[in-house]
Amino acid sequence: MSLHEIKQSIKLPISKKEAWAFLSNPKNLQKIMPDDMGFQIISGLNKQTYPGQIIQYKVTPFKGYTTKWVTEITQVQEPDYFVDIQLLGPYKLWHHKHFIKEIKNGVEITDVVHYQVPFGFIGELLRPILIKPKLKQIFNQRTSKMHAIFGAYKN
Repeated sequence: MSLHEIKQSIKLPISKKEAWAFLSNPKNLQKIMPDDMGFQIISGLNKQTYPGQIIQYKVTPFKGYTTKWVTEITQVQEPDYFVDIQLLGPYKLWHHKHFIKEIKNGVEITDVVHYQVPFGFIGELLRPILIKPKLKQIFNQRTSKMHAIFGAYKN
């Protein structure tokens, strides 16, 4: 089973403190997820991100397939990064790092996800035609929504 990576960065015209406040609040995840995913937070949104926090979601990654997704925040280094892992959900493995770096006139937020697809050989066959494009779509839409919320970055 192969380990895959997706990495995406976005530059925003906000302070590191503002970026951290937004990203470390689980309630805001629902604001930046694609509408067609039916993303709902079931529990775990009562506090800012902390190590050991369990967050449960309901998500429809593909039409006709709704699943529960449970993640745990495993590491937090305020205001620089936090890490979540999937405990239960659509992937065999999901390890997601969120980095916030101060840059001129704003911040650069970088997501790095390492994942393994489910269903063994069949999942690997489906990855390039179904799973990888869906992940790219999710992260591209998150970028668009964050630009809509915070504005476009200018050098």
